[in-house]
This record gives sequence, C-alpha cells and structure tokens, in this order.
Amino acid sequence: MNDRSKTISLALLIAIGIIATVGLARFIDATRPSVDVGTHDESLYLNAKTAKRISLGFNGLAADWYWMRSLQYVGRKILDHQSNASLDDLSQLDLKLLAPLLENATTLDPEFLDPYEYAAVVLPAIDVQEAIRITRKGIDANPNAWRLYQHLGYIYWQQHDYTTAAEVYGRGAEVPSVPPWMQAMKARMAAEGGSRGTAREIYTRMFEQSADDRVKDMAHKRLLQLESLDQRDDLRKLLVAYQTRTGRCPATWRDVSFPAAPLDPSGAPYVLKPGKCEVDLGEGSEIIVK
Repeated sequence: MNDRSKTISLALLIAIGIIATVGLARFIDATRPSVDVGTHDESLYLNAKTAKRISLGFNGLAADWYWMRSLQYVGRKILDHQSNASLDDLSQLDLKLLAPLLENATTLDPEFLDPYEYAAVVLPAIDVQEAIRITRKGIDANPNAWRLYQHLGYIYWQQHDYTTAAEVYGRGAEVPSVPPWMQAMKARMAAEGGSRGTAREIYTRMFEQSADDRVKDMAHKRLLQLESLDQRDDLRKLLVAYQTRTGRCPATWRDVSFPAAPLDPSGAPYVLKPGKCEVDLGEGSEIIVK
C-alpha cells in the first residue's frame, strides 16, 4: 500500500470513528426518557454493556464522551446549586448519575485512568461502596498503576479504616517503579492514621502526583484547611493563656499583642467569638469549613 492509500485509509478510519461517536451520542439522546425540566435531573440512558456493543469498536472515543459527560454533569450541578463545596464533599448535590457515567467510561476503556481517579476523589461522599468498587475495578484492569492504590488507600482513610488503608498502600508499594513514600505511608497509616500529619501527607502527595488539575486544586484547598487548623490551635493557646492571667477572654486582638487580626492562609482575617476564648474564620475566608 502506497503512502496515498495509507493516508486515505487513515482518513476514512477517523471519519468512521467520528460518525460512530456522533451516532452513539444521538442514539443516547434519542432514547433518553423525557424528564421534567424543573427537576434539573437526568436519567442514564445506556448501561455500559449496551454502550460498548453499539460503539462499533471505537470504545476509546465513546469512553471520552462519557468522561466529558461526567464532568459536565458535576459542573452543571455545582452551578445550579451555586455550591462552593470542595470536590471531595459534593454530597449535597444529589449526583446519583455520576457513578453510572464513570462506570460506562471505565467499561468502554478499562485503561483510561482519569475516571478512576475522579471516582476515588468525588464518589466517597456520595456512594462510598461505588467509589471502592470502581477504584478496585481500575486496579484489576491496571495492576501496575500505583496511583490507583494511592487513591483506594485514600478512600479507606476517609472512612477511618486505617488497617485496610495501610494494607492497600502496602500492596501499592510492591508495584514496579513506585515511589518509596508509598511504603512509608503504609507504616504511617498503621501508626497514626487519624492524625492531622497523616492527612497533610496524603493531600501533599495527591497534590504532587495527580495529573488532574481539579484534584490538585482540591488537595491544595485541603492543605490550606490543615494549615488554618494548626494556626487556630496556636491562637487558642494564646487566648486561653490570656484568660488564665486575667480571668476573662480577650475582647480584641490587641489584648493578646496583635496590632491587627491575624490572617488565615487565604488572606482573610480571623475573628474572635465575643465572650469566648475561641477563634473562627472570618467573612470572605476561602478556607474549607467541613
């Protein structure tokens, strides 16, 4: 086959792929049940097996389509609810279709890692068993993808199951070319799984290793939250020391030698709770509360 023939064949192959993907999307939209637009909800129109069967072999393109639908679905819910919640705590958004959408994407292309990572971060607050199942599915299909062990360990850590989390990190540490901190994480999880230091280590590694900007942003916000928690602990010690000396809680920051209110990691001033030896986040703070 000469170069011209190869070029024509490749162009035809690409065209067929595009037509198949567009056809799949139109079929899905055409067979979707009608919904009440006032509910701002959807129904999942095809299960993974059916979508795979009618994708005409262009599973990767169909998987990309479902992956984009997953992101659009979450983004639309966030906009509709005007939510400022962290990516790992979207439980108030009623994301009941997210797991099926991610299931379809990963069934169509089992080696597509982004949907597994997204499932591990977003789904635990919505359906932790589905988060575990999809992440384990990813490990089964990609046993050398050590980041999936990292994310599965993260899910179990969130559930305060430090023993299982340590086991998962340990299994991930056996993967070829895995960074040495995975083995160290196993030991830390077993020794002090519930500590703030362990949380900081988890989010630091997630920020450093994730290829998804959304996940990196979530990890960064959690690190700022942990920094703020440490700062507030130190400030409370000052407030309690002042109360011990004077018998009352400070009324202003000047009482404890601050010329102005100290700032949290997002740049917003902390506030004193009137009549209490307590410090809180101020108006305009971008620090995650929950």
